[in-house]
Amino acid sequence: MESTVTAYIALICVSGVLNFFLFVYAFSRKERFQGATSFMLYTLALTIYCFSYAIGLTSSSMEQIMFWTTIQYIGMPAAASLGLVIVLQFLGKQWNRKQIASLFILPAITLLLVATNDSHHLYYKSIQPHAEYGLPLLDIEIGPWYVVQGIFTFSCMFYAFILLLVRLKHIKSAYRAQHLVLMCGHLVPMATAFLYLIGATPAGIDPVPIVMCISSGLYIWAILSVNMLSLLPIAKETIFDNMSEGVIVLDSQQRLIDFNAAAKKMFPAMQHSMIGLQLDRVWKQLTDMNFPLSPLKEQASFDFSLDNGYGISYFQARTSQLQQGKRASAGSLIMMIDMTELKQLQQELEHQAYYDGLTRIYNRTQFFKISSQLLQQAQAKKQPFSLILFDIDRFKLVNDSYGHDVGDQLLIHVVQCCKHILPEDALLARYGGEEFIVALWEYSSDQVRQLADAARLHIASQPLYVNNLKLNATASFGIAHLQPGNGQTLQALLIEADQALYSAKRNGRNQVAVK
Repeated sequence: MESTVTAYIALICVSGVLNFFLFVYAFSRKERFQGATSFMLYTLALTIYCFSYAIGLTSSSMEQIMFWTTIQYIGMPAAASLGLVIVLQFLGKQWNRKQIASLFILPAITLLLVATNDSHHLYYKSIQPHAEYGLPLLDIEIGPWYVVQGIFTFSCMFYAFILLLVRLKHIKSAYRAQHLVLMCGHLVPMATAFLYLIGATPAGIDPVPIVMCISSGLYIWAILSVNMLSLLPIAKETIFDNMSEGVIVLDSQQRLIDFNAAAKKMFPAMQHSMIGLQLDRVWKQLTDMNFPLSPLKEQASFDFSLDNGYGISYFQARTSQLQQGKRASAGSLIMMIDMTELKQLQQELEHQAYYDGLTRIYNRTQFFKISSQLLQQAQAKKQPFSLILFDIDRFKLVNDSYGHDVGDQLLIHVVQCCKHILPEDALLARYGGEEFIVALWEYSSDQVRQLADAARLHIASQPLYVNNLKLNATASFGIAHLQPGNGQTLQALLIEADQALYSAKRNGRNQVAVK
């Protein structure tokens, strides 16, 4: 039996040495890789665990064994929490400091209970020399907190393993080796701890520190061969998936080989099953359109829009080539920026520049711009062209009597009345204050007068109901008509329309006058 214990001690010491080597190696390169502090604390905790357990096996009294058991629990409970922290960092999971700190509350309680076990026996109900072999092997009757700590330890390792297992299918082949090493580094002690907790291992011996030499050996191999401590694959994937720009990666044959989370958000129909398909085929499935650049050009850009069912989204895409060594091209990137908000802002600014903010019809500036072009076209084609200038009668009295809010509602009401009568091709604009102007082409003078009179009658017959008021309004109209072949300017027509409007006002309002 003595030789068996000696062999156990030797294996545990090997685990301790390997973990101490990992601690020193990580400390010497702590500035070069992410998560160095967590890895250093993890390997230091395992070093304390292994060596204190080995020394405990060489002890010849219960007092010595209990002392080294307490030292052992400085490292063992915290190791499970630190192992989970390393996996969280490796996978780029964002836990805040309070969440991380909560993982060490229970291990701290466990250390305190082990150190004071003689006064409460919550962790060990009893510890006696082994009935058959004696010291240093022990017969242990576990207490309730031992079960709690065991469940916590197993849960941390199991959760870490599940996180790694779920992520495995998304890991690129170049980075899979170090991912598998981390999985094995948690699976081996987890399985061993489970067997120990259910009593399936030799009595009196904790096999976990013995098998830690397997996990530590795998870590050393991964560090030396696949540069595990750099955490490059996860750092790369974390950056890639957290980019706000959508990215599609193509190989040299323009086949899809990768895409990030932002691209998935832009194209909900994009699936990993599309990887390996030609870009043209993928783009057709995603947008129902052909890819706009054929062949794919270096440093090119294009705009496209998509209807996602909730409205139109606008995007700008840029292409670039991936270089690898002396090869002309190792592939391509398509980076896409969501321009929807910018496009909507641009449209809003354009609307503010072209339209009246209250009535939502053209403003005076835009009316002059468009009507000047229409007048030129009418003169070139020898077509008739007319202006109707009208305003609301006694509008100032409405503002003074009921307030500007009611006045604004009346302006909107009059516009809606006119839209109901005027043809769709009529150019309607707010000329200023309570004045409005209409441009019509290809309509005879009689037709224009009939439209103006119809609009006048409709305004007069449609009262405005606002703020418990029934408000009847009328409007006066002035018409200027350009005969075909006449070279009259827009300004001259406006003067004539204004004179006609003044005539309608002077003759009693609520009528149409023609210059």
